[in-house]
Amino acid sequence: MLISSAYEVRLAKDAEDLFAVQRLRYDVFVRELGACGPAVDQDLEIEADGFDRHCEHLMVLDRMRGADLTEQLVGVYRIMNRLGAEAAGGFYSASEFDLAPLLATGRPLMELGRSCLRKPYRGGAAMFYLWQALAQHVTQQGVEILFGTASFAGTDPSKFKAPLSLLGREHLAQAALRPTAIGAGAVPLCASGELELDRLTALRAMPALIKAYLRLGGCVGEGAYVDTQFNTVDVCMVLDVAAMNPRQKAIYLRGLG
Repeated sequence: MLISSAYEVRLAKDAEDLFAVQRLRYDVFVRELGACGPAVDQDLEIEADGFDRHCEHLMVLDRMRGADLTEQLVGVYRIMNRLGAEAAGGFYSASEFDLAPLLATGRPLMELGRSCLRKPYRGGAAMFYLWQALAQHVTQQGVEILFGTASFAGTDPSKFKAPLSLLGREHLAQAALRPTAIGAGAVPLCASGELELDRLTALRAMPALIKAYLRLGGCVGEGAYVDTQFNTVDVCMVLDVAAMNPRQKAIYLRGLG
């Protein structure tokens, strides 16, 4: 899909590719972040679930890391469209958020999830190439709305009071596109009562992926969800492609016309 002097970005094409994707997810989500639960296979050292076979998997490879695929793979993104969701029995995010407003639009949707990069590659060229390839794929598929969960590491929402409140006060999705957290893990975004926010401090406490979505013009659903198996507090990000920040959009679509 995209190739530079060092990086290649492409979709997974076979079982070997998918295994490498699941192995990288194990390294990041399980070894590094402490995820557990039925999606974790400790014997094979992979993180895999029933949605994987209904999704596309975007891979970024650093070809300078040797010949072995599992070593070359440094970043992944899992992508699911409506057809995939129908085959899987629904979108992954539906276990945490009521997606009825998004589904009711009838517009082409794409769910993004299981995004991860090896630690040395976060915030650098690999992330840029991954997002550029994603922008190309979204454009080719005619997708109009992107959505999916993005996470704070840890399961105590009080530790993220400032950034969560900032999201709820300044970046809430319009009602027609607003998912809502559901179930026992649902918690409010905004702290009860009036919380005086230091906006800069709140932004500094925001995970890089969430800030990246906000720069593109993304917004969040109502509430957050405490995912004890993944050891995270999740928000549902929503990005209407037509309303994307024009400058950011041009950066990721540069040279793809």
